[in-house]
Amino acid sequence: MSDDLATWRQWIGRGETREDLAAPFPPHALIQTFDTGDARLKTGDALPPLWHWLYFLDTTPRSKLGPDGLPGRGDFMPPVSLPRRMWAGSRFTFHDAPLKLGDTLRRESAITAIEGKSGSTGEMVFVTVRHRVFGAAGLAVEEEIDGVYREAAKPGETQKAGRPAPTDPTWSKTITPDPVLLFRFSALTFNPHRIHYDQPYTTTTEGYPGLIVHGPLMCLLQVELARRSVPDRKMKSFALRALAPVYDRAPFDVQARREADGSLTTWIRSPDGAMAQQGKAVFA
Repeated sequence: MSDDLATWRQWIGRGETREDLAAPFPPHALIQTFDTGDARLKTGDALPPLWHWLYFLDTTPRSKLGPDGLPGRGDFMPPVSLPRRMWAGSRFTFHDAPLKLGDTLRRESAITAIEGKSGSTGEMVFVTVRHRVFGAAGLAVEEEIDGVYREAAKPGETQKAGRPAPTDPTWSKTITPDPVLLFRFSALTFNPHRIHYDQPYTTTTEGYPGLIVHGPLMCLLQVELARRSVPDRKMKSFALRALAPVYDRAPFDVQARREADGSLTTWIRSPDGAMAQQGKAVFA
């Protein structure tokens, strides 16, 4: 894969800039999707952490989408030939310039790293994209997102058992990942990836046992639990690593533990008791 990596690494440094308006409907729709009973945000209200994901949505024409539903490769993203794509983790810094409803937003993006790795399921390629998001008050959010490209599913391939999740959460919330929740989150983020809504494609072509719960959805659920658990404190950073997929077949738990230094360790406890994601929230 070394020759291919050399070609794909020519995309390092490639960038793009998008602008958007922080319109009121997407946050209202997310509130209703999470069913928290929160009041509708008003113009001038600060967006909670990560809610900028409701903007800068990719609107690639349908004719240019790949077999998995995602935008084809070779434009902004490198033309990695491995067929399966998933979200692997992220790191966020939240500055003292919150994004507000009604702001004109700008996102500057660049590819910063492309790395190859061999794992138990074959070859993988990790692509890191850095985003800097600006609102009316200046730089609000810096984020790095790691995506992973994987080989096609092998006959009889099964998911390895993950390490057990902690059993001492300070806070916990159970989520039922029914198809309606997955559809609504796909719609809100304009995510056409078929693994989240097309059961025959997901189980037959990609070889998974069920629809996959969005990695960013589980990340956002952890950030929501963290910020609501300590509402008097401002989140300064959040880092998360995805460890294993979660499917739509049974409820999972979003959990968090208060640490001695005031930070919160968060995780997703899958239905079998394994840790599917792990995060860390740091507060001012």
